[in-house]
Amino acid sequence: MKQQPSERAVILGEYILEQNATVRAAAEWFGISKSTVHKDVSERLPFLNPNLYDGVKAVLEKNKQERHIRGGLATRKKYALLAQQKKQQKQKQIHPETV
Repeated sequence: MKQQPSERAVILGEYILEQNATVRAAAEWFGISKSTVHKDVSERLPFLNPNLYDGVKAVLEKNKQERHIRGGLATRKKYALLAQQKKQQKQKQIHPETV
């Protein structure tokens, strides 16, 4: 995303607001760093488009409050997958002819 920082800040703000996206998701989508996204929407956007900034700020606050839940779900998924893999390995050891 090779644009002027002011243009980029507005585009990022619109994307975050429309998609309810996290800073990480916006950075990945546009192929830029999380630091750049954060700087654009938190430092540049308030001066360029205060109304858009208010909306983006609300989305980012909501994401910040929910991040511990997403982290917990990711951990739960990880350990469920590990348990499933262990179970499959045990079944292979008990019944090698069925695999």
